[in-house]
Amino acid sequence: MCLFEIFGKVTNFTNTNYYLFDEPFSGFDPVNANLLKQEILALREKGATIIFSTHNMESVEELCDEISLINQSKVVLQGNVAQVRATFKKQIYTVVFEGIYSPSPISCFECLSSQLSNGIATLRIRTESPNDALKEILKDYKIISFSEEVPSMNEIFINAIKTS
Repeated sequence: MCLFEIFGKVTNFTNTNYYLFDEPFSGFDPVNANLLKQEILALREKGATIIFSTHNMESVEELCDEISLINQSKVVLQGNVAQVRATFKKQIYTVVFEGIYSPSPISCFECLSSQLSNGIATLRIRTESPNDALKEILKDYKIISFSEEVPSMNEIFINAIKTS
């Protein structure tokens, strides 16, 4: 019997809107883990409250609205996943553009690193004002992409545990 059939039978026998899973994706191959994920998302869409414990931070990012990170029986981090991730941002951006980067003596950003490959420059910058940084770069270069580096829940988990 596949995972989907087992899960379907369990949910059909219960008349509840509350579900508790302990490490729900542990030990499953990718196909069955995805089936379980889809079932959990379907339950959430129906308004169910789903609580699960996991060390798989990727599943936290995909499935959770709220998080409570517990270390040695103490809550060390709690809140909305998007807000938690925003709290740990470091104002670092990656900008890719055509041309060779020449640093300006007066700049609204700090260049953390730069790479050049086939006439395409990639910069990692830190700035409090991404719009001003874009305007500055646009003066001299054609921008291909601009993205903010938001830490993953895995990075946040490690950092929170180290500092707790």
